[in-house]
Amino acid sequence: MSAPGLPQRLLAEGLGSALLLATVVGSGVMAERLAGANDAIALLGNTLPTGAILVVLITMLAPISGAHLNPAVTFAFCLRREIPPAEAVSYAAAQLLGVIVGVVVAHLMFELPLVELSLKARSGAAQAFSEGVAAFGLVLTILLTRKVKPQAVPMSVGLYIVAAYWFTASTSFANPAVTVARSLTNTFSGIRPDDVIGFIAAQLVGTICALGAVSLLSRSRQSRPGQNVTTGVLAKQP
Repeated sequence: MSAPGLPQRLLAEGLGSALLLATVVGSGVMAERLAGANDAIALLGNTLPTGAILVVLITMLAPISGAHLNPAVTFAFCLRREIPPAEAVSYAAAQLLGVIVGVVVAHLMFELPLVELSLKARSGAAQAFSEGVAAFGLVLTILLTRKVKPQAVPMSVGLYIVAAYWFTASTSFANPAVTVARSLTNTFSGIRPDDVIGFIAAQLVGTICALGAVSLLSRSRQSRPGQNVTTGVLAKQP
């Protein structure tokens, strides 16, 4: 069977991104309505569907497009020369279009305005730093897991995002396209447009730091070939 062409890959990235945002925003609306003003329950109701849909989307779309679903991930692969710059730009455009469609779909399902700018403030150094940490961990998870056990990437990413929703102050957007899209929904998962640039800048910094960490870990494995001390499996170079 021939490899998917660029149009198929862009469709997969756009469709996957739309389903991701429909889940993020839709589950946030549902969770907030059912939580009875309990923010912890609402966050849990938003977290679990997001992690679950990531496992599903990556499993079914990875054979087609790689299931980046995230301009930061595409940026990382571009810097690693695993995707040409022109294709990376096309991927990012498809992802951005997809997430905006996903917001509109979620709003239609819950009888909300198609687009409504968020009023939820997510500002400050701690929030930005959290996004850097979130993106760092996500990219690290993807790049290292795919070398050791590629079939575990969908579950690893889903579990990482579930965890990062709770251990980061920003609730782990970790995705520039998602950040833009969430500024277009004045619901539980929203972010004020004024705070978008800070989040995206931090996400890109976190991505670059993750690439540096992977490079350092790769050098460590090259200098000490053989078994991985933690897992006991043969080391592979990222």
